[in-house]
Amino acid sequence: MADQGLGQYLQDITTYLILLIIIATSGSLQFGYHLAELNAPQNVITCHETSTPNVVSRVVATLRGQPTTRSTSLPDCIPMDDAAFATITAIFTLGALLGALCAGPFSSRRGRLPAMRITAMLYTVGSLIETLSGSVLFMCVGRFLSGIAAGASTVIVPLYISEVAPPKERGLFGAMTQVSINVGILITQTLGYFLSYGNRWRLILATGICIGAIQALGSVFLTESPSWLAANGKVTEAGRTLQRIRGKGVNIQEEVAGWGQEGEEDSANEEARLLAQEDAPAEPSRVVIASTVHHGFADVLRDPNTRPAIIAVVGVMFTQQLCGINSIIMYSVSLLADLLPVSSALLTILISVVNLLTTVACSPLPDRLGRKTCLLISIIGQGSSSLALALSIVFGAKVLSAFAVLFFVGFFAVGLGPVPFILASELVGQEAVGATQSWALGANYVATFIVAQFFPILNTALNNAFGGQGWVYFVFAALAAGCSLFVLSRVPETKGKKDADEVWGRERRLE
Repeated sequence: MADQGLGQYLQDITTYLILLIIIATSGSLQFGYHLAELNAPQNVITCHETSTPNVVSRVVATLRGQPTTRSTSLPDCIPMDDAAFATITAIFTLGALLGALCAGPFSSRRGRLPAMRITAMLYTVGSLIETLSGSVLFMCVGRFLSGIAAGASTVIVPLYISEVAPPKERGLFGAMTQVSINVGILITQTLGYFLSYGNRWRLILATGICIGAIQALGSVFLTESPSWLAANGKVTEAGRTLQRIRGKGVNIQEEVAGWGQEGEEDSANEEARLLAQEDAPAEPSRVVIASTVHHGFADVLRDPNTRPAIIAVVGVMFTQQLCGINSIIMYSVSLLADLLPVSSALLTILISVVNLLTTVACSPLPDRLGRKTCLLISIIGQGSSSLALALSIVFGAKVLSAFAVLFFVGFFAVGLGPVPFILASELVGQEAVGATQSWALGANYVATFIVAQFFPILNTALNNAFGGQGWVYFVFAALAAGCSLFVLSRVPETKGKKDADEVWGRERRLE
């Protein structure tokens, strides 16, 4: 039996499935890439610092016979103050919010594949405008377009992955969204370490053009989600697509059964199905198709069957940010500058590497331990790390501070990193999944903006009030305690559940 289970597992993970996952996650990779692309070269871009290439960059350029000075007609920097740079940074989040709100309903009506192709185009155009920008206005336009694509990607990619991945490995593959985001952050911060001088920072932005173009070309090999096809009445095509993804020798009847009465029929016998429809007085298959009318953004909040799911996913997305992860990702350089004997850029890369490695290592846990269990472990772990970080900073225990930060990032990867992107597709039916994912990611971007905007203000206010540093992490520890109670009471376990009705303990609706 063990050998048979392993064989079934290996059959489910086909080469074609891996290809689909890689191409799809290139969208979320670019979200991470654009999120951090301005971090390292900020002072160079804004003309606040005339940087020179570091030693490694000079050696590489010399070996290749490349000059390390200005090589294009574009300006080396764009004069701006801190407020203008903050606008360029924040407008990406506003674009992402718009993209997240629009992507769910659009992908529900038109399909996941067209939506992913549009995001690839927006990434490419946005990156091109950023690369060629000579003013704050054009940089804002490029960042806004890239932000729309990023927000849409974080809605569509998790949906698509959950719908093409084998049911028993959805947690593992769902974690690939967070893994790819971390890969994008690591890539752009590494490039920033080598290219933050002269006008070479434009090569960082130009790399986004290349990634967007690769995503657009790769989308030729993508197929539409079988679940979306089935939900829109194309059951025969959905069956053929699913069989191609799973492999010829894999029995897909159990998955097909989840599509309703129509899905239980032999997908190859379309003519017999149509004849049966004509003779059946109740026409059950037509009822199934009619029941998949897609809910809008407001509909899912009004519907008593989907409202608990909206509360759960919005709460989890706020929890992800209120536990404080972005206080480390965004402000670790200033926070830890005196703790480790490395440069700020290298310190940022180190934290990104730790985040990526722990995310990859923990990716099987949602399938093994359960989504809710992983969330609780993550929240309690981050809260404890926040408390340890606060105490270590207040009392000047620098080594403990460094370890507390590493544990803080590690516990995030256990649950709060990957699980929120999985939940929206498991808490509601196909008719509401797009709008629910938009609610989830919209909440995420609002919470991200709140933390990014007010963390420095709150941190300064508390430090001035109590003296010293680190008091804000007592707040994050308290928020983690409250968030754990919310997850415990309002978020159901979805591991091993066949559909949303089983998750919420409802009888399956047949009409």
